[in-house]
Amino acid sequence: MELVIGRVAKSHGVRGELVVEVRTDEPEARFAPGATLRGRSARSSAADSSGIRDFTVESVREHSGRLLVVLSGVTDRSAADALRGTLFVVDSADLPPSDDPDEFYDHELEGLSVHLTDGTHIGTVEDVLHSAAGELLSVRSAEDGREILIPFVTAIVPTVSLSERLVVIDPPEGLLDPD
Repeated sequence: MELVIGRVAKSHGVRGELVVEVRTDEPEARFAPGATLRGRSARSSAADSSGIRDFTVESVREHSGRLLVVLSGVTDRSAADALRGTLFVVDSADLPPSDDPDEFYDHELEGLSVHLTDGTHIGTVEDVLHSAAGELLSVRSAEDGREILIPFVTAIVPTVSLSERLVVIDPPEGLLDPD
């Protein structure tokens, strides 16, 4: 399974810098100068290996909460613009297990059943969203199919059991109410 570690948002300047939205907890390692990145074209699917291309990071710097990355062979704005939407991916089999029992890879949470502390089934985790304010679990409601966004903090999500494929939530009043 491929995991996205970053996405090219747009070009920056005229020398081929890319604005990359980071989706990894280890940007300093994944995007370090000399690192090889596997990029999947925005126009190809995860099952289409022909859309995968390797890139070498030449330089990287932080800018406004994102990274500005220079890749070998991308030397001007038009080459950078052609990479807009490219997803940088890693194979989940290549990831080391986490040493912290309270840390999870996004793909480990996707598909887990979500229940209240009293056992009531709420839905299924579809995605983990990363925002400036923190992580959110995107849960598909079992009742009506709508998306419920749940802040992924211990006060609201006291229990995650990968072995039981279960997330237990204790939401504040109103969090689960429809808009």
